[in-house]
Amino acid sequence: MSTTVVFTVIAFAFTFAGNSTSSAAQTHQSTYRQKLAQPTEIQGYPCAKGYAFFYSDGKLQKCTVAREIPFGEITIPSGSWITLAEDGKPWGVQMPRDTQILGLNCQGGSFLGPSEGSVVDLYPSGKLKVCYLAHDQLVQGVPCGHGGFWASLNGPDPGVHLDPDGKLKQCRLSTDYQGHRRGQIFIASR
Repeated sequence: MSTTVVFTVIAFAFTFAGNSTSSAAQTHQSTYRQKLAQPTEIQGYPCAKGYAFFYSDGKLQKCTVAREIPFGEITIPSGSWITLAEDGKPWGVQMPRDTQILGLNCQGGSFLGPSEGSVVDLYPSGKLKVCYLAHDQLVQGVPCGHGGFWASLNGPDPGVHLDPDGKLKQCRLSTDYQGHRRGQIFIASR
């Protein structure tokens, strides 16, 4: 039993890491971590007390934010774990709780903590790219299913993908829709 659980967790971790389509996936610099004794503003981000991670050139890679802030073109809550690309642009965020972002109820947190939950990905422009829904939701008229780790145990979970213009690109259907079956990946036609 424990071998199956370990294998499932490891397989999920490799699958999750391998599915990243954002610019941070191309990171080649080594990183290091530093413990912040108090909240510290770094490159304009209010990093909370605790660990922050930096690229080898000293630029911020990750930290937990001490207050609600704009991040790219979205607003994220205090306690969110931000990740920046090597060029300093917002890449992704893991939020401590479910949060409304541009009308989507994006999933936050997990039983392991806020930095272990679903990742909200951003385009290099700072626009929303991928969000895992906390609950089934109509997205631009399409019935999209909730996402994250538990949903992925029942099949593929691409999350809700938006194109750079904010239009729905794809999601896993929560109900039958336009000839597609519940649970299938719906890809919007352009």
